[in-house]
Amino acid sequence: MNILEQLKVDKSWTLFLDRDGVINLHFPKDYVKTWNEFFFLEGAIDAIKQLTKQFGKIVVVTNQQGVGKGKMTEETLQNIHTNMMVEIEAAGGRIDSIYAATSLESKDEFGLRKPKIGMAMQAQEDFPEIDFAKSVIVGDSITDMQFGRNAGMYTVFVSDKEDSDIVESLLVDFKINKLADLVN
Repeated sequence: MNILEQLKVDKSWTLFLDRDGVINLHFPKDYVKTWNEFFFLEGAIDAIKQLTKQFGKIVVVTNQQGVGKGKMTEETLQNIHTNMMVEIEAAGGRIDSIYAATSLESKDEFGLRKPKIGMAMQAQEDFPEIDFAKSVIVGDSITDMQFGRNAGMYTVFVSDKEDSDIVESLLVDFKINKLADLVN
């Protein structure tokens, strides 16, 4: 029985996806600053297509401090997200909305940066049917898992490494190697 069957996921559920390291290649200590630097992870597009059939809403929540650091502009980030959504939709998938926390951690006056739940609250404001108790966050960092716990969601940690300290913590409900594992 896979994770989604265990949780009894249906169209009343919401999937929250982190971006870097879940959908696309993550550059440690750097940022995806242009569309040319954006590379979908193997199986990610097909996984989103399959997940579209199971979840009522799919939203991306991503910390993008590179904007606050001046590594890219809001316009460039929007271009990356537009192109990402076009490719996902062309393959039969769906992302209902993308929320990005672009400020520096030290200047996050609205509590948007994960592990704070500002982006989850924005999503719920835009889509009032979102019930955090019937939501799953898939992410590759401890802050993604904290975000999920803070909002009352189920947490799925993505890593092809052991990461036993994170996996064994109370923050992780399930562990997968890549997004495609969520549907297999």
